[in-house]
Amino acid sequence: MPTDLPNERALRKPGTLELDPTGEGVAIDETPRLIASNKVEGTAVYDRTGRHLGAVHNFMVDKVSGQVAYAVLAFGGFLGLGETHHPLPWKALTYSTELGGYVVDIDPGLLAGAPSHGAGEDGFADPSYRARIETFYGSRAPTA
Repeated sequence: MPTDLPNERALRKPGTLELDPTGEGVAIDETPRLIASNKVEGTAVYDRTGRHLGAVHNFMVDKVSGQVAYAVLAFGGFLGLGETHHPLPWKALTYSTELGGYVVDIDPGLLAGAPSHGAGEDGFADPSYRARIETFYGSRAPTA
């Protein structure tokens, strides 16, 4: 049965910086609205004043809805030592094109007291961890 689908195009080899051949000047694993997960990891996170807080370590996707639930912020430490991971509700982050990273409207002092786990630990292995995150952020997480 024939279809009117456009011809598929070859994707770039992983690790290259090849641009989309359509001429938009955007890397193939990023569009003006979408970005590949490997490009989110390591992206800087700033507070509302533009102060660097840390970087996105990874993010957690809800298996049922397919939606990103949390961005895990790597916070503090030096050269990876003493670093803690703070899950932030994904809806609490806003991308800033000016900063080239995400902005979260939370005081760094408050963030230091948020539910967290150490590097190499899996906080989400504890069934109550997600509830503690939701309770902590409550209305502090913007809905937009």
